[in-house]
Amino acid sequence: MPQDPIPSVSKTLADFVASSSWANVEAQSGEARRSILNFFATALGSARDPVVMAAMRTLAPFSGAGTSTVIGHSQPMDALCASFLNAISANLLDFDDTHPETIIHPAAPVAAAIFALAETRNLSGREVLTAFILGVDVECRIGNAVSPRHYARGWHITSTCGIFGAAAACAKLLGLPAEGIANAIGIAASQSAGNVENLPSAAKNVSVGNAARNGLFAALLAQQGYEAAPGAIEGPLGWARTMGDEPDLFRLFDGLGKRWEIAKNTYKPYPAGIVFHSVIDACLLLRERIDRNVDQIEFVTVQGSALLLARGDRPVNNERDARVSIHHCVACGLLLGAAGVTEFANETVVRPDIVQLRQKVRAALDAQMPAGAARVTLRLLSGEVLTETVVSPRGSQAAPLSDRDLEEKLRDGVRTGQSDWDADRVIDAVWRFDTSDDAGHLLRSLRPALAARDTSSN
Repeated sequence: MPQDPIPSVSKTLADFVASSSWANVEAQSGEARRSILNFFATALGSARDPVVMAAMRTLAPFSGAGTSTVIGHSQPMDALCASFLNAISANLLDFDDTHPETIIHPAAPVAAAIFALAETRNLSGREVLTAFILGVDVECRIGNAVSPRHYARGWHITSTCGIFGAAAACAKLLGLPAEGIANAIGIAASQSAGNVENLPSAAKNVSVGNAARNGLFAALLAQQGYEAAPGAIEGPLGWARTMGDEPDLFRLFDGLGKRWEIAKNTYKPYPAGIVFHSVIDACLLLRERIDRNVDQIEFVTVQGSALLLARGDRPVNNERDARVSIHHCVACGLLLGAAGVTEFANETVVRPDIVQLRQKVRAALDAQMPAGAARVTLRLLSGEVLTETVVSPRGSQAAPLSDRDLEEKLRDGVRTGQSDWDADRVIDAVWRFDTSDDAGHLLRSLRPALAARDTSSN
């Protein structure tokens, strides 16, 4: 008996994107704006980081007409360059949003691409939000279909799947028909890249930047009639099989248009890998139990899943190592009582007292603990043993950050990123994004030079 043909992933997702409107996604717009607020917070937090500045210097001689905002700066660049820069800055500090099922950071590749494009077109805020919600759904559904083996094989899933969300969202904004959107998704399959080995380095952020830029590029190519194979994702020699395994089409299509992946999104209170948040929370609790007297600690044991140990049981040589280190997260929680951008900066990482406490930390596997949970045990010099277990850390779906938390995160980002942007102006713009008739103008108005002109003309 012949088997039913495998449906084209590109076509199925494209039909969904093409047929969806604001009316279909409006109920998700609140979470979309939260995600975008967090996107601005993290991008502003690294606006002057040496990695971002180096990328700007590299791209500046090749940028075309300056149409699109670079977050945290006054000087615009062309849409492709701006999308790259805004994606790397949003992802740089490991502080961006997280889709728990896949560990995709959804906003950086999608928001960076559509905002850059929006400034070149006359588009409303609702059109941009619609595209954002649809793009997040596409990238996370494709991620669902190949998780967890795709990541386990070494593919950086935010980069490899983010490009599909960026391509679909940009194709939607360009008004392409379903066929054109399918081609954009298929073209994206030829540009998907990024590996986990590079996570402790700035090379990781290059692939996130490329996900945004090349997703926009894929949509622009499709607009000009470029075509892609219908089976670019699921075909025998397509993206999914070359980068992992045969995709789980049920997980990809189940509830399409009814259950939205953005509704699952979470936001980090700490600029560190999501699996370390429970470690930090447990240590903050233990810090209070010992009255902040860390000198009485003989050693610390952190128990967690294989994922926690694989990601975080590592030596710390620099601030990037620290953001993915069990040992440094323990030191932040116990010794510093905080885990913000400053606590993961290089001057903190090399402090002798921090180094000394890190050396007292041991990691141990507890195969019964779920990913994202942690048990931290202190053995004191007195022989007393204290333990705290955290399963749902602050920022998780069970303990989400509030709107006010996200606003304060953005204000902190402006300060730590040494940007001259007006935090309250950004916050106000994001919350009223759906009411804007011209999203491009709203985005341009956030640049300090233009903001000053707008104020003086009132």
